[in-house]
Amino acid sequence: MLTGGPLDVLTGDYLAELTLLILGRDRLKDPSRGYAKTFLGQLEEGLGLAADRGVKIVTNAGGLNPAGLAEAIRALARRVGADVRVAHVEGDDLLHEPGRDWGPEVLTANAYLGGAGIAACLRAGADVVVTGRVTDAALVTGPAAAHFGWLAEDLDRLAGAVVAGHVLECGTQATGGNYSFFTEHVTEHVSEHGAERGSGHVTGRVAERGSGHGTGRATGRATREGVFRPGFPIAEIHPDGSAVITKHPGTGGAVTVGTVTAQLLYETGGPRYLGPDVTARLDTVRLTDDGPDRVRISGVRGEAPPSSLKVGLTRVGGWRNEVVFVLTGLDIEAKARLARAQMEDALAKRRPAEVRWTLARTDHADADVQEEASAFLRMAVRDPDPEAVGRAVSGAAVELALAGYPGFHVTAPPGPGSPYGVFEAASVDAYAVRHTAVLPDGTRLRVPAAPVAAEEPLPVEPPALPAPLPPGPVRRAPLGLVAGARSGDKGGSANVGVWVRSDAAWRWLAHELTGSRFRQLLPEVARLPVARYAYPGLRALNFTVDGLLGAGVASQARFDPQAKALGEWLRSRYVDIPEVLL
Repeated sequence: MLTGGPLDVLTGDYLAELTLLILGRDRLKDPSRGYAKTFLGQLEEGLGLAADRGVKIVTNAGGLNPAGLAEAIRALARRVGADVRVAHVEGDDLLHEPGRDWGPEVLTANAYLGGAGIAACLRAGADVVVTGRVTDAALVTGPAAAHFGWLAEDLDRLAGAVVAGHVLECGTQATGGNYSFFTEHVTEHVSEHGAERGSGHVTGRVAERGSGHGTGRATGRATREGVFRPGFPIAEIHPDGSAVITKHPGTGGAVTVGTVTAQLLYETGGPRYLGPDVTARLDTVRLTDDGPDRVRISGVRGEAPPSSLKVGLTRVGGWRNEVVFVLTGLDIEAKARLARAQMEDALAKRRPAEVRWTLARTDHADADVQEEASAFLRMAVRDPDPEAVGRAVSGAAVELALAGYPGFHVTAPPGPGSPYGVFEAASVDAYAVRHTAVLPDGTRLRVPAAPVAAEEPLPVEPPALPAPLPPGPVRRAPLGLVAGARSGDKGGSANVGVWVRSDAAWRWLAHELTGSRFRQLLPEVARLPVARYAYPGLRALNFTVDGLLGAGVASQARFDPQAKALGEWLRSRYVDIPEVLL
């Protein structure tokens, strides 16, 4: 990113929900840690180059100890001879705040701050800004507000930056990574952008004027590099909050309306995308092709943020273990019943608090390869007592080796249980959180909470859907032949965004994929609360499923603990598709 072209700000998002649990355990071992150590390794290679090129660096790698990371960066700067001013943002860590009792088992408690503290640090001349828990989009709203002088009441502009930040936050997921239509032929466009290009760049560019395409554009076929090594996304942000998503010339992957739509739907819910800086209205987003590897985001409306801040709580939930039995050849169902009955009998005297069985029928009849003739029976156990899920479980499984089903073997030797974590969301009054910017000269500046609306916002009106396609011949085929999907997690809930690429396909999808149809296609969610949201401007539907992931990714409640492939499962399901769309 530093060598590929001009940038104003390079951002780095290091804090997934699971990361804070890991950092919390690190902090227990060594109170001076609690930040992402890998960031320092990356910075050692790039800090001098960033300083030479005038690129600001903004990251949430500070985790639970932003002050500690800031000091480590200063030491690194002295060692590599880089003249940089380092600032940090704190106040998100509420674990030991007076008057707050999160419970004895809570390991971390962090409020999701906005970008105002980052903006204050940059306005004070910081070259590197380190934060703890901020919203992912704050890494972009903060630099954009500092660059353009936006105020807290510039809601539409801030909302536009939130959307741009959401597109950037997962890196190459916006440039072809994890993209449903990755098998399609992609033409790479390598462009020489002339002097008309704007002057600023957030993880990329904060553009102060319109971006021209220049001359000398060269076009070539995609290579293996283009498919397997997508470049990182760049946002050229304009003073009105609109943005263009692009990437450095010559890098792999692609930036298209489809790749940006996929990331825009990722880990979202309803039309109101709540944040500490602004509530962005996702139902107002418009995406348009702006040239090769350029997609323009416009029309984003903003509303006042809520009066409370989200707080992420992590704790060790207990201990878990699993045994995977390999079942090969004939009588798979009978072998599974025998293994399950024998294990349940072996554990009868001290059964773990939770025992879950799943059978994956990966076996094929008359297979040429033994593995292809095998299915997998997975037993997952949980308990507050590590002894109840350790050798008592895995040892009991191995002891069946000579007395079980024919062909008995397991995928791993017996082992102890391992701790699992739980993520929970709480809320606090935004005005009660001491959001503080610690400027390069050490000055501590209290950052006020953004003003909230005096009244509750009006309900979002259901969008108008297009007329359905006229009747015609259909073909039974996978949904994914016409629809893309992107899925992910938010605590114990999952979301699945589904979109299509033509108006005709949208006329069909909007009426075909109802909430009840979604439940039919994904039987795992049939008994869970499901909400459907339609975004006609994106030709997209978004489904949220509450409770599918148990207590969050760290609890590993299901085979796909973060629901990353839930959308691809949906795309593989067969439906009656109008032949005019195929």
